[in-house]
Amino acid sequence: MTQTMPPEIEQDLARARRLEWVTLGTMSTVLVLMFLAAGSSQAMRTAWFEDVLSLVPALVFLIAAKVERRQPSRAFPYGFHRVQSLAFLISAVTLASVGGFLLFDSASTLIKGEHVTIAPVTLFGQTLWLGWVMIAALVYSVIPPLILGRLKLPVAQRLQDKVLHTDALMQKADWMTGLAGIVGVLGVGLGFWWADATASMFIAASIVRDGVSALRSSTAELIDGAPRKLEKDEIAADAEELRRRLAGRYPDAQIRLRETGRFFNAQVRGVLPENQVDLDELWPAGEDRPWRLAQVSFIPPGADQES
Repeated sequence: MTQTMPPEIEQDLARARRLEWVTLGTMSTVLVLMFLAAGSSQAMRTAWFEDVLSLVPALVFLIAAKVERRQPSRAFPYGFHRVQSLAFLISAVTLASVGGFLLFDSASTLIKGEHVTIAPVTLFGQTLWLGWVMIAALVYSVIPPLILGRLKLPVAQRLQDKVLHTDALMQKADWMTGLAGIVGVLGVGLGFWWADATASMFIAASIVRDGVSALRSSTAELIDGAPRKLEKDEIAADAEELRRRLAGRYPDAQIRLRETGRFFNAQVRGVLPENQVDLDELWPAGEDRPWRLAQVSFIPPGADQES
């Protein structure tokens, strides 16, 4: 059956789903406005493409949140919690791809020495520099991801949801791209042809770093690595403490931990428990989120099978 969670965690899940629907709605309006105002600006084109990809984590979160609630079936006897791990990998690949695209596209522009020009445009009978239209669109594109990203981070922390956390990082990439685009358009207006591409490169390194870290963590999760931290590719502190607690209770056993979505699975190999195991009791004292420990399995001495 599906893992039950405390009511407050269920409320956070509902809040996360609402935030993702709001993300899809607001970012769709950003995409339309950015497309109309893009012109020939390198920063505007890369910002628009990045905004398109930024919808992927929100989409996969909503799909995964729906699928993971399904009951186990004959075809999927262990349930669907691991769909979160797959969604995390997709989100991490998207984030890394965004950074890589920004870096490659901007570097190519600088190497080629492409001189971008921003021509005037006539709107409502008035002629004005198209750069002002671009800047207005970029300012609007910064506001939704700046707000939504900050709202998602604490929810992701409470849920220990890496898909939602990666989406918050994508929102950060969104507003950073918008700010860099503003700097680039202003630079072109002042005659600095290289400012447009340089502004795009400025944020690429940070996005690539976050994307690669998320990619390493998501890959480790899919190949049954030890549970990682939410923010980086390091073993989580509560996982280390749980391993020490289990090792202290079963000193002759081999302890293995792996992560399935937002849940921990522990294997105690080489012993059998004398009494019924209480998962809440096994969770380290003083650590939050005891609901994360979904299963503790015991492999008897001499057993050769892997699980």
